[in-house]
Amino acid sequence: MDNVVLISYFVSLSILFVFGLHGFIMIFYYNKYKNVKNNPKNDIITNYKVTIQLPLFNELYVVERIINTVCEIDYPKENMEIQVLDDSTDETVQITAKIVEEKRKEGFDIKHIRRSNREGFKAGALKEGMKTAKGEFIAIFDADFIPQKEFLKKTLGFFTDEKVGMVQTRWEHINGDYSILTKAQALALDGHFVIEQTVRNKAGFFINFNGTGGVWRKSCIIDAGNWDGTTLTEDLDLSYRAQLNGWRFVFLKDFTSPAELPSEINALKSQQFRWTKGAIETAKKILPLVWKAKIPLRVKLQSTFHLSNNIVFPFILLAAILNVPLTFIKNSGPHHVYFAVMSIFVLAFIGTFLFYLFSQKDIRADWRKKIVLFPLFMAGSMGFAVNNSRAVFEGLMNRKSEFVRTPKFKLVDNKDSLIGKKYMTRKLGFSVYVELIMAIYCLIGIAASLYFLELAALPFQILFFIGFSFVSLTSIKHAFTKA
Repeated sequence: MDNVVLISYFVSLSILFVFGLHGFIMIFYYNKYKNVKNNPKNDIITNYKVTIQLPLFNELYVVERIINTVCEIDYPKENMEIQVLDDSTDETVQITAKIVEEKRKEGFDIKHIRRSNREGFKAGALKEGMKTAKGEFIAIFDADFIPQKEFLKKTLGFFTDEKVGMVQTRWEHINGDYSILTKAQALALDGHFVIEQTVRNKAGFFINFNGTGGVWRKSCIIDAGNWDGTTLTEDLDLSYRAQLNGWRFVFLKDFTSPAELPSEINALKSQQFRWTKGAIETAKKILPLVWKAKIPLRVKLQSTFHLSNNIVFPFILLAAILNVPLTFIKNSGPHHVYFAVMSIFVLAFIGTFLFYLFSQKDIRADWRKKIVLFPLFMAGSMGFAVNNSRAVFEGLMNRKSEFVRTPKFKLVDNKDSLIGKKYMTRKLGFSVYVELIMAIYCLIGIAASLYFLELAALPFQILFFIGFSFVSLTSIKHAFTKA
């Protein structure tokens, strides 16, 4: 049994080690291409016909904000069409209809598009809008976004290059300092946008449209096969199909699209589950096409890392489970060589830390205050291992599930509260109980490490304990917030 535990733990850490070391590769490319700039051939374009799509589903708190903000975009009204793709089933429908009518009277070409069902979910709504879209370019914003007035003028200039199929802007966070939960999310997303998206784009690797805050060339969407609801990450799926067809994408790190981060943990869990499962579904669908394509080997390798990185979550969970018996095994037999070799795996932690450190230094004047949150971010990632591991397994086993949208509550500062909000998850899922059990289990591991004076094992065991405790207890707290 000892050998089974030792081998399983070694395999788990080896997988995490490989993906952790990839952080060093990202940092290498980041420094190599940091002086490369993405500049449009033309600075300002105002003669393109643009359709702005706003996919909605039960967003009564933010629907008015997004429509008002889009109508404030600095672009000629005669060249801008707005499609409100509303699949809502509550009072959002009436709120939307009222504001759409008001904007129509103000001279905006705005339409309230309803469907009889949610077939294909967000992908289906976008595809439905494509049928009547007048624009040769399609901008997309989720309901929680607040696009800047210069959005179209900052992005459309890149499309004078006929090979450009999509331009993606960096997400900014209007409530990034609202709570520990949003602070950790902001750190994670900054790493993705500032390092991953920037590096992949400048180095010639494939990037992905992030579902919102970007503009597509309509002909690119059609050429790539249009929106497809067979995966939960329709944006990632279409992105790869388009780039495999030869379209070039542009990522703008220095122009942002502000948005609201999930402030309720059960909503965040749904979002993470959808992103994780969808990425696995997309990897199964797209990776065979990537490896058959006539593209450089380095692009194939980076695409593989990109599409498969969520596979780490089951191994994070397995490492958490094995940490406890490992403490007893270490103190019951001659395994000194094994544990000496295992010490090399700390490099993966360093690579991950540098990845997020560089992202904060790039865009935050107060980066020292932000990077202090890194241990809490790591603990949170560990705490989400149960939720996201289930997503990985469901994706691998082809289990289909509904596209559960992430509700937003217009919570921006400390004056705002979750109390009395609709859309709160009131039912505790099975994963919450597993997370609570894991927290107690990891506490036993901490006690065992203290007993055997295995101080080197304590930092990670404490992070696991904090992660599972925070995720489970906050899930319970938010589920029982007053309606």
